[in-house]
Amino acid sequence: MTFAAGPEQRLAALRTHLLGHSVRVGDFVLKSGRRSTWFIDSKQTVCRPEGMLLVAEAVLDVLPDDATAIGGLTMGADPVAFVTAGVAAARGRPLKAFSVRKEEKDHGGGGRVAGALDAGDRVVVTEDTVTRGTSMLQAVEAVRAAGAHVVLAVAVVDRGGAAGRLLEGVGVAFRALVGAPDLGFEFDEP
Repeated sequence: MTFAAGPEQRLAALRTHLLGHSVRVGDFVLKSGRRSTWFIDSKQTVCRPEGMLLVAEAVLDVLPDDATAIGGLTMGADPVAFVTAGVAAARGRPLKAFSVRKEEKDHGGGGRVAGALDAGDRVVVTEDTVTRGTSMLQAVEAVRAAGAHVVLAVAVVDRGGAAGRLLEGVGVAFRALVGAPDLGFEFDEP
């Protein structure tokens, strides 16, 4: 895999990888309790070597120049944030990475944020797959509580089509690298 291609070619390669490794068709019960004829386990892309690079490249293509940190709610955001920060560092672009815990830690340093996030950072909140965007919203709230500024929210896959509206309501721009229609499915709005 060469990454000399432009952003559109990289996105096409990412879609192909997702379809080959992450998308399943059948009868599934979603987190919401609703049934669906398709399921995406995007970690099957985000955690494979070639997929890691495709995701990092695609995220870096949309990252604002002034972003200083990337992260989001653990587990969905972790592989995206850490591989993106690693590839950025290899290219000489400093980009810190962090995780937002689902619950506040009551021992040690405490808090919800683990990793490198400082007050004043300009943050990209990320996630592997979103349907409604509630995990991203939780991460935005935790980042803001830590004194940092969210400049963008980026999902590898937007399954539901609703995250953009939810995040816009709290003043955060949203970008999905791939939407359900890009994978041959309709948005699964809640």
